[in-house]
Amino acid sequence: PRRPRAGKARCWRGSGSNGMNVLLIIVDDLRPVLGCYGDKLVKSPNIDQLASQSMVFSNAYAQQAVCAPSRVSFLTGRRPDTTRLYDFYSYWRVHAGNYSTMPQYFKENGYMTLSVGKVFHPGISSNYNDDYPYSWSIPPFHPSAEKHENDKTCRGKDGKLYANLVCPVDVTEMPGGTLPDIQSTEEAVRLLNVMKTNRQKFFLAVGYHKPHIPLRYPQEFLKLYPLENITLAPDPWVPKKLPSVAYNPWTDIRQRDDVKVLNVSFPYGALPDDFQRQIRQSYYAAVSYLDVQVGLLLNALDNVGLSNNTIVVFTADHGWSLGEHGEWAKYSNFDVATRVPLMFYVPGMTTSPVSQGARVFPYLDPFSHIGVSAPQGQSKKVVELVSLFPTIAELAGLQVPPACPEMSFGVVLCTEGSSIVHYFNVSERMLEEGKEGYDSTDRCFKEEPFAFSQYPRPADTPQWNSDKPKLKDIRIMGYSMRTIDYRYTVWVQFDPNNFSANFEDVHAGELYMMESDPNQDYNIYYNTSHGQFFKKILDFLKH
Repeated sequence: PRRPRAGKARCWRGSGSNGMNVLLIIVDDLRPVLGCYGDKLVKSPNIDQLASQSMVFSNAYAQQAVCAPSRVSFLTGRRPDTTRLYDFYSYWRVHAGNYSTMPQYFKENGYMTLSVGKVFHPGISSNYNDDYPYSWSIPPFHPSAEKHENDKTCRGKDGKLYANLVCPVDVTEMPGGTLPDIQSTEEAVRLLNVMKTNRQKFFLAVGYHKPHIPLRYPQEFLKLYPLENITLAPDPWVPKKLPSVAYNPWTDIRQRDDVKVLNVSFPYGALPDDFQRQIRQSYYAAVSYLDVQVGLLLNALDNVGLSNNTIVVFTADHGWSLGEHGEWAKYSNFDVATRVPLMFYVPGMTTSPVSQGARVFPYLDPFSHIGVSAPQGQSKKVVELVSLFPTIAELAGLQVPPACPEMSFGVVLCTEGSSIVHYFNVSERMLEEGKEGYDSTDRCFKEEPFAFSQYPRPADTPQWNSDKPKLKDIRIMGYSMRTIDYRYTVWVQFDPNNFSANFEDVHAGELYMMESDPNQDYNIYYNTSHGQFFKKILDFLKH
């Protein structure tokens, strides 16, 4: 029988990009405050230019809003309940299963795999060596300036040096006269030149630190954001019906020198309005500093003549609250903490064919560039970072790793995400209509896509370790489901000894309807019947 077709969706087969290089850019703590995502204040011309040649996903979500668990999840293609990493203190190959990673898969398929900056979270969670030699062909590069990130390098009004949250600096005064992301860009550009000479297929992952705290960036970027143009969050208060278990008390921010002196009461005391504006101003400035690094990196891809055969993927490990719900930092299940930018540049697919040596990414100066380029293609489909591994594999023409069976601790290569390449060609008209399309095997799928995130807590009320509980201290897990229409979260009893969640012991719940409550301020869980949502979460976790 003839297959039904989806509108005028062009069908695409992986062969077109066989043998393409991959440049994966991962940013630390970047929520989608970018021009290409509709932010009117930010100056991000280089990332916007990448978006103008890319497929951009406007509803992409991390699996856990903290660095190590999120990164291990999307680099292995497994969810935190399968990596068993909810904190920073275990290595999945020892603690959960010997799972292959995305770079390892490319390495085993003949690619030179290279890591620059923060790709895996450093430390125990990547075996103190960024999972080398399994994942990488040569030892990963870490910028030497990284060790000074938390030193007292921020000059106060009194001329003394502090370890501040808000930390614009004169780069010439910094140790070594540089900053980590500047060094990472230089190394990535050097490697691109080496790869051009070698003529070997490569998978290059570049991890940028900013806008992770401290907000330490070259001070000239402040000029882009006069304080009088900076507003508070639209909802800078703790919502009345927010369960106490859901609140993250932003303890890491409180430990910075400039926040300590404000003596804000724990856990719900608000930061002074003028200081909230300064944090928001510095976050934006750090994003523009990051944009310059991305611009220099992509310009180098042009310079070595590889923009015509390199897939570029740009994303972040999770978002960051900027005062919404009276919260700062990540560590929650809200969109502001879980939602990330996600875009894919695939020459000849998201663009018309690119001739060799073409200038696709001329460097744009955020201080002089005016105007925002619109994304080449945009999908509102809800997608997850756990799908990165199969998606990038398919785009590169590799065999897509199989879906994981129900119990996959003993399975070396499989993925709990699914490739989202089938969303690339679906026309915008169909996306508007919402719920149907065709997946890569041309099965019709009618189920509503959703993203699944989770966050652990040590107790029902905010504690000093609520943001980052160690595994042994976790007592509650908040499982959260985000569809285009709602976010539904249940906080249930969790036993860290056998990694089990007890859905018969629900401590609290949240339900936000996106159409009427886009900022997730009005929790209607307690005055709505939500049995069907609860069943969805249970069904999902059982399979």
